[in-house]
Amino acid sequence: MTKVKMTAVINSQEQLLKDVFSMWIHSPEIAMNAWGGQFISLYSQDGARLLPRPVSICELDREKGDLRIVYRIAGAGTREFASRKKGDSITILGPLGNGFPKLPANKKVLLIGGGIGIPPMLQMAKDLSCEKIAVLGYRDQLFLEKEFARYAKVYVATEDGSAGNRGNVLDAVRENQLSADVILACGPLPMLRALKAYAMENQTECYLSLEEKMACGVGACLACVCQSTEVDSHSHVHNKRICKDGPVFKAEEVEL
Repeated sequence: MTKVKMTAVINSQEQLLKDVFSMWIHSPEIAMNAWGGQFISLYSQDGARLLPRPVSICELDREKGDLRIVYRIAGAGTREFASRKKGDSITILGPLGNGFPKLPANKKVLLIGGGIGIPPMLQMAKDLSCEKIAVLGYRDQLFLEKEFARYAKVYVATEDGSAGNRGNVLDAVRENQLSADVILACGPLPMLRALKAYAMENQTECYLSLEEKMACGVGACLACVCQSTEVDSHSHVHNKRICKDGPVFKAEEVEL
């Protein structure tokens, strides 16, 4: 798949929570070719910040040529992006990485997202034609859950018990006796580690999208490697490049 670096136009910017923002970007060349689980890199206007910031694709409007990112302010780069307004230009590169698999209609799938790992699951909820159950895990405040409800049956878990099941996403899966043929998940490492163990225990096919700090975003610098069960053809060791080989992996391919 060909990646494109382009100067795009911001269609809208909306604050969802204190530090969480939603941005729609007009980028037909990328939107037409992207798939759920892939990401884009955004470039700062500040010359002191040379490396782009990777952000997962949350949603695609392929007819209009638009893509959406939902991101949390984590530093100076993302704080700069949060200050952008409708009509501003932004330089982006994408689509990058390997996304989630395209599943047949006869499969039942659990879409599991935790924290800022929730946004990349939304496009999969839209694109997959099979039976879908979304399990979304939050610390306390909810976001995007109403949008997921348009495409999937939604279960929510909150750490403080303020909404849905008290606990984490796996608690919600167990307490609601949820099951599926395939699990697709994105979120913090402890969540993914627990889901991998759960999938192996229940002999369920499982794909995990790993979150990691990335430098180049195209697999050249080896800054975002994870341990793998196979030898990587690029580094010749038991590593996988999350930005290039992932960010989505079959659960049994990676050591968490």
